[in-house]
Amino acid sequence: MIHVRQLVKEYRGAVSTAALRGVDLDVEAGTFAAVVGPSGCGKSTLLYVLGGMLGATSGTVRVGGFDVTAAGERARTAFRRTEIGFVFQKFNLLGALDVEDNLRLAARIAGRADGAAERIDALLERVGLTGKRRARPAELSQGEQQRVAIARALVKEPRILLADEPTGNLDTASSRAIMGLFREVAGGPGPTILMITHNPECAAVADVVIPMEDGRTGAPYPNAAARPSAERGRR
Repeated sequence: MIHVRQLVKEYRGAVSTAALRGVDLDVEAGTFAAVVGPSGCGKSTLLYVLGGMLGATSGTVRVGGFDVTAAGERARTAFRRTEIGFVFQKFNLLGALDVEDNLRLAARIAGRADGAAERIDALLERVGLTGKRRARPAELSQGEQQRVAIARALVKEPRILLADEPTGNLDTASSRAIMGLFREVAGGPGPTILMITHNPECAAVADVVIPMEDGRTGAPYPNAAARPSAERGRR
C-alpha cells in the first residue's frame, strides 16, 4: 500500500537542511504501522510527503498505487481528498459547526455524501459520541475532539489513514482511549494506518514499528503485543 524508495526532502534557504535522507519504506495493505523516533528526526515530514502535502526533493513515493512524487499539485489534492484520512495533533475541527456537521462536510468534500448519514451514525456510536452530535468543538473535551477528528477522517472511507502524533495534546487517560480506538479500527476491514509518534506506549498498539532517526528509517519489526495484521480484512 505504501512504497517509498530513496526519499529525500531538503528545505533550501541560505543553508540547506535535509529532513529526509534516503528513506526506504514498505507498508502492506491492512497494516497498522507506527513510525517512532525523537522530535526533529523527520517523522512528520515523511507523513506530509506521503500524504501529498509536501513535495519530495528526490526519490519515489507510491501510495495505494498512486505515484505521489510524479503527480502535479492538482492530482495530489484530489488524491488526498478521496483516498486519505488525516488525524493531527491539533484537531482542526470547524468551530462553527457541530459534531455531525463536521463529519457531514468531510464526506461531502470527499464526494462520499451518499450513505453519509448512516456512516455518521455508526461512527459516532463507535467513538462513543452519539449523545454529543449537536455539540460544537468548544463544548467537548480534548479527548472527545480527537475522537471526532478520527470519525471525520473515517467518514469518507479512506484507503489510508495518516496520523501525526494523535495523542500529543492529550492526558494519559485520553491517550490510552484514543489508542484503543486506533486498535479497534486496525482490527477490522478498514484502512491501512501509518501513525507518527514519539511515545513508545502508543507505538506498542501498532502491528509493526518502524524506528526513525536523523532522517532515516531503520528496519521495521513486528509488535508481538498487537494483533497480527494478517488477521485483518483487506480492502
